[in-house]
Amino acid sequence: MAFFPVFLSVVFVVRDSAEELPQALADASASIAPLAADYELIVVDNASQDDSITVLKELTSVNGLPNLQVYALTKEVDSDTAAWVGLENALGDFVAVLDPNADDVTFLPSMLEAAVEGADVVFATNTQKPKRSMAYRACFSAFNALYKTFNDVHLAKEAPPYRVLSKRVINFILQHPMPSMTYRHLPVTGGFARANLIYSSSPKANQTKHLGESFDRGMRLLVSSTRGPMRLVTSLSLLGAMSNLLYSAYVIAIGVFKADVAPGWVTLSLQQSGMFFLISLVLLVLGEYILHMSRLSNEGPLYHVAQEFNSARMTKYERLNIEESVAQERASNFRAPGRADAN
Repeated sequence: MAFFPVFLSVVFVVRDSAEELPQALADASASIAPLAADYELIVVDNASQDDSITVLKELTSVNGLPNLQVYALTKEVDSDTAAWVGLENALGDFVAVLDPNADDVTFLPSMLEAAVEGADVVFATNTQKPKRSMAYRACFSAFNALYKTFNDVHLAKEAPPYRVLSKRVINFILQHPMPSMTYRHLPVTGGFARANLIYSSSPKANQTKHLGESFDRGMRLLVSSTRGPMRLVTSLSLLGAMSNLLYSAYVIAIGVFKADVAPGWVTLSLQQSGMFFLISLVLLVLGEYILHMSRLSNEGPLYHVAQEFNSARMTKYERLNIEESVAQERASNFRAPGRADAN
């Protein structure tokens, strides 16, 4: 097994896994200990209802596992927010985030190798997927298609949950007002070297995912990562305003050039088109205002230096060397007569 002289942090997000935790963490510790110069295991318990906390307390005792930290949440949150709890408290040069029931910890050396070679973010995709209901899979596919339309990123393929991040990526995410959302849609931020790896491993357990919670999480992710939905609303508002304006012109033309018009039709049509025109304008202005406020409150840092390079040949140092050589030559010429007189 390859050895990496780095400090590695590994974040596990668990919930109601009291029976699987001891063996899973023991296997992870055995795999990670010879891999890095130093390491820490960070377990985020997402408000478990079973005896997970009791098991974790035993694992952190004198006879338990080394380098283990536990963060127990008071209420259940989405997996991205729970993962960010561990990321925010990690001290390692590189931080891995994985689900012990779905991700293979033995694939971590390949991911860490890619990270050490220069990738700021390394994603790992398992070709063997856990079983999900047909409704969940349909909504999952629809969400990824919609997200790709707005952001040109397929989250399931390009940003799976199993990942390794460098410390500077975490520092970059910390500058955002919603770090857990930024952490999830990291590829759309751009600027970082990424690597996508593929492996095949059978999931250890099929955890139940609720469609309602996943839908809520997906909508928040769409709204926080792109202005596409609100831009669609403003575009439809503008289209509605223009359509009602054209319809008003059509009604006026009918009233002027056509003789047999039903009494009151022109007045009623103009009243309705005018009202819808004003409503569309209000929605347009309101949508643009919301977009502007979102841009001010949810904008990321103005800039971030992802990588830094220097040329191997620096002319200013060459000029300094020339001046130093000239100065040394002048100094030797000045001292030469003195030495000759002394002889």
